[in-house]
Amino acid sequence: MPLHLPHLINTTLAFILLCAGLAHAQPHPLQDRIWDTRSQVFVNADTLHERAAKSAYVLLGELHDSAIHHRLQLEVLRMLDSHGLKPALAMEQLDVEHQPAITAAQTAGERDAEKLADAGRLDRRSWNWPLYRDLVAFASERGWPLIAANLSRNEARDIALGKLTPALPPADPAQMSALEDALVRGHCGYHLPPEQMERLLAAQRARDARMAAALEEAGRGNATVVFITGSGHVHREHAVPRYMKNDSNVLVIAFVEVDAGRNSPQDYALAGYDFAWFTAATLRDDPCKGPMGAAIPGSR
Repeated sequence: MPLHLPHLINTTLAFILLCAGLAHAQPHPLQDRIWDTRSQVFVNADTLHERAAKSAYVLLGELHDSAIHHRLQLEVLRMLDSHGLKPALAMEQLDVEHQPAITAAQTAGERDAEKLADAGRLDRRSWNWPLYRDLVAFASERGWPLIAANLSRNEARDIALGKLTPALPPADPAQMSALEDALVRGHCGYHLPPEQMERLLAAQRARDARMAAALEEAGRGNATVVFITGSGHVHREHAVPRYMKNDSNVLVIAFVEVDAGRNSPQDYALAGYDFAWFTAATLRDDPCKGPMGAAIPGSR
């Protein structure tokens, strides 16, 4: 029996909409792929995990609000555990001034993630604690040392306000230019007055230097140190690795959100990382909608 015209039109329209939906559902061509920035080839997760298992320092650069990035960080921790390793877990989310309390709690046998977060005075609201809980729980349940890596918030504030001048090694123009560019992007393109920009750059450099020192200090008592931090802090050319005395056994992994229309690794700025692990993008409001904007996730 021949189809009536309205039925044919409806059937054809339904088919077109179905095809459009399937096309829209196709993942980004880079999503879930891992790019070796030095060899310029894609590698699988096993290859990346083998490199991590042989490294003294494994730096995992995230966007702070990405649940995907935290899930992949946990995957790396599970892999290290499966290799029989017992690394220290260092975190940007914990300030160094609270390390004695964290160490005392762990020495007393405390393994509850919530209580360790209390000991470290972790700012649950600012850091969106639920995204980090599983990382701390996994490490603490296995007795891994928990390391507070970040500069004291009060000290960072005093540097930014010009009340304190940190002792820092000289920085070359390329390093300062990269840091300033990141700071401008983190403030939605707003160029701060030169004096204020100088102080904020000093605070950022002081944070990177302090986190590098915390990693190396942890490395003296542990064969492996894993560092959880924003992707801006793992850049080899101008961030934490730059301040490490010996970065030859440092592995830098950045989790990078894909962007529509940028379908090749060469479309992304990846030079400061050893590996880029591409992920789906997190849906979020535009942080620059407000009058003054806000910091880009992962840049602080």
